[in-house]
Amino acid sequence: MHESTDYHPDDLWIWKGPEDGNGGTWAKINAPTAGARFERDMPTGKHPFQLYSLATPNGQKVTIMFEELLNAGYAKAEYDAHLIRIAEQDQFSSGFVAVNPNAKIPALIDVSGDNPIRVFESGAILLHLAEKFGEFLPTCPEARAETLSWLFWQMGSGGYLGGGFGHFYKYAPRKFEYAIDRYTMEVKRQLDLLNQQLESYRFISGNQYTIADIAIWPWYGNLILGALYDAAAFLDASSYRNVRRWAEEIFKRPAVQRGRMVNRISGPLEEQLHERHEPSDFDLKTADKLAKMT
Repeated sequence: MHESTDYHPDDLWIWKGPEDGNGGTWAKINAPTAGARFERDMPTGKHPFQLYSLATPNGQKVTIMFEELLNAGYAKAEYDAHLIRIAEQDQFSSGFVAVNPNAKIPALIDVSGDNPIRVFESGAILLHLAEKFGEFLPTCPEARAETLSWLFWQMGSGGYLGGGFGHFYKYAPRKFEYAIDRYTMEVKRQLDLLNQQLESYRFISGNQYTIADIAIWPWYGNLILGALYDAAAFLDASSYRNVRRWAEEIFKRPAVQRGRMVNRISGPLEEQLHERHEPSDFDLKTADKLAKMT
């Protein structure tokens, strides 16, 4: 890989527009401005929670959380998962921006109480649901603090660095050695951190499955299992044995099998469920088959 050395930033950066190709695969959705780009109301269903999402790693966090709550017996965690096709810019509708002004998935409306509550940012949604149902977040102060520390670690660094790695390694229209090396080093450092943590514990924040695992698995679990960016060999994923053990154990959970299918529009058809409005929307035989394959 070689990169040009003749670029020097101008005194004032000026956006050239999506036609310039800045951003590669996602150039047409990128812009230096915020806010809605067109008018459209969001669909609503009948359940206490209305989720607007796509099965990216950040989207999978929330659908896995809902499926885990339902699997634990919380019938009041029923939800409608509406598909947001980010490549078609659904996230820039006025209805979506009203739920998440940052125009990123996932976004949630909690209509279970007297007044609707909007919640955006995947970590905030996980914390909101954990506190609402009293699940997947320890009550012991020390264990709670440890879990929240790992949750915010993922939100503050895991997704940004993992996503940055994916952008330059897979999606960027040109490959730049400096950028790929920089993000690869950080991703491998984080994998090493997780590997060390999981040397002593079954799960990320201890021996209890929590929202820390639910937040981190869609990024680094999928990455280590070869389901994200096709980069497992490049990152020498097999060398992080503790992370792989953790990733494989979580992958076998029935709720994870279901949650990772919701709002998914790529990959094998049997692993896609574009929208989820009832438990019966799942082909349970398919989910069971996937679980047995692990």
